[in-house]
Amino acid sequence: MAEPQIRLAGIERVFHLGDSEVHALHSLSLTIMPGEYVAVMGPSGSGKSTLLNLLGLLDRPNAGSYVLEGRDVTTLNPEEQAEVRSRRIGFVFQSFHLVPRLTAYDNIALPMMLAGVSPKERDVRVNKALKDYGLEDRAGHRPEELSGGQRQRVAIARATIMEPAMILADEPTGNLDRATGDEVVHLLEELNGRGVTLIVVTHDPGIGSRSRRQLLMEDGELRRDSAI
Repeated sequence: MAEPQIRLAGIERVFHLGDSEVHALHSLSLTIMPGEYVAVMGPSGSGKSTLLNLLGLLDRPNAGSYVLEGRDVTTLNPEEQAEVRSRRIGFVFQSFHLVPRLTAYDNIALPMMLAGVSPKERDVRVNKALKDYGLEDRAGHRPEELSGGQRQRVAIARATIMEPAMILADEPTGNLDRATGDEVVHLLEELNGRGVTLIVVTHDPGIGSRSRRQLLMEDGELRRDSAI
């Protein structure tokens, strides 16, 4: 039997706002297997994005452990976490998070540049990604010259260029019309079909229902897990 890709145990995340404490995540324990397609749902302020940030090593819990692919990543220093994040995790955000001054080509190439991949290898992989995502004629365009759907395709290409084991998507269709949003969801689902673990935060019940597993968050707690 396969080992869990993600194992969270007793996760607590507390934010201090003035004199008050906000428990963004409380006593959260969760196991996710390789290749799962999971939707994280719940009202605003329920802890969805906090959970995604912790899974993506963009934030640290105040208590509890996070074991990723058999390694307790909560014990790693920031440089070690950045290395794991670079090679094992891809991110897709609602607001795209593309670098405005870089072309589509350079935005896609950026993770490989940061990881020290050779220029020749970068060129081969970026050109393949541009072709795969229907962006060949947009390679030299900056984000402001692209449609919302094209920007999100660039963002997905950038998220997958390092061939990560897991994609974390935070409201990936939030800034897109329905038809373009459906196209983006299909692209993400194709990646999941190839074995990439897909975890999507969404307010959209339609998108949530497409996943094979739904997690309902409320007040920082996991209130329902369709796998249980």
